[in-house]
Amino acid sequence: QVQLVESGGGLVQAGGSLRLSCAASGRTFVSYAMGWFRQTPGKDREFVTAINWSGSSTRYADSVKGRFTISRDNAKNTVYLQMNDLKPEDTAVYYCAARRGIVRASSGEYDYWGQGTQVTVSS
Repeated sequence: QVQLVESGGGLVQAGGSLRLSCAASGRTFVSYAMGWFRQTPGKDREFVTAINWSGSSTRYADSVKGRFTISRDNAKNTVYLQMNDLKPEDTAVYYCAARRGIVRASSGEYDYWGQGTQVTVSS
């Protein structure tokens, strides 16, 4: 069982930056690939990025490539999402998720989810 708690969301102007954190409970954090997804009202949860257990493999949605960076610190059981050059269309609730095994982009392949953190980008 893994419990995930996101933090770091907030209101930022377009062009600004935010860093989200996701703290995981449990001693098997290194066993999990971690992903970030986002969701806006009335839409499906959208893949943003994911990272494998060691940090050696990452994957990004085209919409965030070059602006967002995922990283993890296994000693702290934490995964991060650095978001730069934010745009109004990045406004969403951001969720972190965990799954055993390799990186995947489908939300249905993740077993554990955090409660989400709101990111709002004003124009």
